[in-house]
Amino acid sequence: MGIAVQLKNMTKKFGPVTANSNINLSIEERTIHAIVGENGAGKSTLSKIIYGMYRPTAGRISIRGREMRFGSPREAIRAGIGMVHQHFMLVPELTVTENIMLGNEHAWLFGKLPLKIMRGVIMEEAGKSGFSIDPDATTGSLCVGEEQRVELLKLLCHNASILILDEPTAVLTPSETDRLFEILRSLKAKGKTIILITHKLDEVLAVADTVSVMRKGEIVATMPAASVTKPELAAMMVGRNVMLRVENPPSTPGKSVLVVNALGLRTEQGKQKLDGLSFSISAGEIYGIAGVEGNGQSELLQLLWGLVPHGFRISGDASLNGISVIGKKPGEIAAMGASHIPENRHRHAVILDYPVSDNLFFGRHREPLFHNGFGFSRKSIEENTRKLVSDFDIRCDNPAHQTLGSLSGGNQQKVVLARELNRPGISFLILAQPTRGVDIGAVETIHKKIIDARMKGIAILLVSSELEEIIALSTRIGCLYNGTIRREFSLEETAMKRGDENRFRREIGLHIT
Repeated sequence: MGIAVQLKNMTKKFGPVTANSNINLSIEERTIHAIVGENGAGKSTLSKIIYGMYRPTAGRISIRGREMRFGSPREAIRAGIGMVHQHFMLVPELTVTENIMLGNEHAWLFGKLPLKIMRGVIMEEAGKSGFSIDPDATTGSLCVGEEQRVELLKLLCHNASILILDEPTAVLTPSETDRLFEILRSLKAKGKTIILITHKLDEVLAVADTVSVMRKGEIVATMPAASVTKPELAAMMVGRNVMLRVENPPSTPGKSVLVVNALGLRTEQGKQKLDGLSFSISAGEIYGIAGVEGNGQSELLQLLWGLVPHGFRISGDASLNGISVIGKKPGEIAAMGASHIPENRHRHAVILDYPVSDNLFFGRHREPLFHNGFGFSRKSIEENTRKLVSDFDIRCDNPAHQTLGSLSGGNQQKVVLARELNRPGISFLILAQPTRGVDIGAVETIHKKIIDARMKGIAILLVSSELEEIIALSTRIGCLYNGTIRREFSLEETAMKRGDENRFRREIGLHIT
């Protein structure tokens, strides 16, 4: 096989920051080549150079032996390169056919390829690729797996032979992921070259022929995927051995802490977001909510933390330690023994321009511990900072002066976790997307702290888009679909099924789609 893409001494700088440093990489034709690395390792920058979105600072790129200098994605597309971005680039109000025509509408609509003919081209290409898609459906009416297939069809209809997929399974269910892998294998068999950007190591080993590992902007290793294990890949990504699955001791639940009973939530326009939702969480257990994003997770979190938008109508009840939280403000709910780690930490949990020490103190300023009778006790605040930085392994040089925004995503999340788990009298933790945007090395620390909190008797509601995380941490699992629990896995079932994670993932997938 020949070389589809070759990078020689490729470097990309953004001002003083070097995102890619002296990259040398060869990607063979008709293979699936995965590029893995921690957040900030330079994977996305590299893929955008290949796709023409960025111009390299130095180095050369060759496509099938011909040196190229792309000034834009349009030039890369002409060279047979296409990219499916992590966040899909579809217009929801347009049909599948119209979305696929975007970018070439002038050539197609005015002489060469009218809409009706393009529809036939799409149907033909979909049939050859094994896709099932309605060319007349609006993309806003499709599920995420179908949207992704539209993005792939768009590339194929534009005659792309080199396909770049950036985190393609981030929003897919297990069954949709399996279907995507079938499609990728089929496309490879038809002669396509696929570059897969991902952080999910199980998927790399399942579908890739070759894997390259990036760390701190450099390629540190390239090898056949069949010759490496998941722990070895993780160690290469981080530079040390990583515990991929933390020990999760058996749970002995205590008294009931949170009770959600027939909870309903309807928007001002009448759209049902939660529909008869019922579940409970006891002290010392983690209740995991599994489901495709957009099925009511965000609305449930808002309701439990007193942030329901004005005009929404609530039915049913949710009570914490026997007292309803409906209609209460976040401060009142916190005073009842609740703590909250939101799904978007930058928007709702931290202030990036403030020092680390201040962010470890926010929301706890009314606690007597931090007062000395005349104002805040700087001594107490400094002691609290030192303790939490040490206990949670927060990597920073000077927490009193270093801004939170200067830390990595993993260390930012550790700051939020440390603050919220150390509130006095906490009995209930709302935990949303705890490792989103977090480096694989920091995931280990965060998971250990979550399990430690459970072992101390805290009741935890875990909402995560990472199904592996739900399975690894939860003592019970509820499958959320269209605002209601479609299936609940008991304490015994979850413990038993965790031993065969792949089968468990598929079983959960049946109930969240």
